[in-house]
Amino acid sequence: MLRLALRNLFQSRVRLGASAGGVALALLLILALDAVVAGMERQLTAYIDGSGADIIVAQGGVRNMHMAASTMNRSVRSRVRALPGVAAVTPIQYATNMVTVGEHRHLAYIIGLPRDAAMGLPPRIVAGVAVPRRGEAVIDRSVAETAGLRLGDEVKILGMELTVAGLAEGTASLVNSVAFIAKDDFLRARGDGSTVSFLMVRVTPDANPVAVAASIEALAGDVTAQPRASFSAEERKVVKDMSADVLTIMNLVGLLIGLAVMALTIYTATLARRKEYGVLKALGARSGQLYRAVLWQAAVSVMLGLGLAVGATLLLAIALPRLEPNLTLELTGGSLLKVSGAALLIAGVAALLPIRQIVALDPAQVFRGGGR
Repeated sequence: MLRLALRNLFQSRVRLGASAGGVALALLLILALDAVVAGMERQLTAYIDGSGADIIVAQGGVRNMHMAASTMNRSVRSRVRALPGVAAVTPIQYATNMVTVGEHRHLAYIIGLPRDAAMGLPPRIVAGVAVPRRGEAVIDRSVAETAGLRLGDEVKILGMELTVAGLAEGTASLVNSVAFIAKDDFLRARGDGSTVSFLMVRVTPDANPVAVAASIEALAGDVTAQPRASFSAEERKVVKDMSADVLTIMNLVGLLIGLAVMALTIYTATLARRKEYGVLKALGARSGQLYRAVLWQAAVSVMLGLGLAVGATLLLAIALPRLEPNLTLELTGGSLLKVSGAALLIAGVAALLPIRQIVALDPAQVFRGGGR
C-alpha cells in the first residue's frame, strides 16, 4: 500500500511540485527568521569568540560587555600572570562610544589595546594593521564602506581625531561594531592608567580553563573570571533578554503564518487526491491503509518541502551578506529540529482532517464521477 501511495504521489509531477513548493515557501519563512536571529547572536559575540583568550577576567560581578562597565586595578594583571596554568595575559580598556565620520555615527565597542597585545585583537584584518599605534584606529570594513572611508582617512572616536590604519571584518552587527585604538589614546581620553577594564587570559596546553578561572577568582581578589564560552553565553543572554519580546513576537508570527500556509497546502493537496483514494477503496483498501497512505504522502511532501526550504535558506545565507554585510544568517540544528518536528505534526493533522470524507466515500461514486 505504501509503495502504491508513493507511485500515486509521484504520478502527477505538477501537483507534487505545487504541494512541495507551498510547503517549502512556508518553511522558508520560519527557517529564515530563525537564521537571522541566530546570525545576529553570533555576530554580537564575534569579537569575544575570536579574541584568542581562554578566560576573560572582569570586575567582580561583571559577566559581559554589552551595556556593562568593568574597572580593575592594573596590579590584578601581575597576580593573574603568576598563577599556575596561566600562559599569557593581555589587559584591554573598554568603553561604549560612537565612531563618527561627518554626519555618520556608528555605535561601537571601543577597545584600547597595548602595543604588545597577544589577545583581544580584531579576529580578521582585511587591510592595514591589526594593532593600532598612537593616533590610529582599526574599524570594521562595513562601517568604513558606509561612511566612505579608506586607509589614511580621519575618524573621531572618544572625541579624538584618529587615522584609519586598519580595516577589520566580522566585528559589526545590526546593533553595533567594534573599533580598536591604542591604549595610550584610550587613557588620554578616559583614564589615568591605574586601571584596566578586562584581562584576556591564555592558559597553558595542559591546564583546564574552568579550573584556572576558579583559581583566578579565589586568589586575584574581587574579580569575575569566566571561560570564553561562558562569557559569550552571558553576552548573548543579556542581548536576548533586552530584545526578547520583539524576537519572540517576530518568531511566533512567522511560525504561525508558516505552519498555517503549510497546513492549508497539505489539506488542499489531500482533497485533490480524493478520487485516487476512492479508487484505492474500491479496490479493497481498508480504512487503516487509507490513513497510512494519506499520512505517508503528507510526510513525503513535507520532507521534500523541507529540503527545498533548507537549500533556499543556505542560498540566502550566502547572498544576503553580499548585499548587507552586517546581516548574517546561520542555520542551526535546533532550528531544523524545531521546524521539521512542527511541520510533520501540523502536516499530519492537516492531512487527517479530510480523511473522514475519503473513508466515507462510496466507491461507486468514483466511477460515476462523483469522487471529484
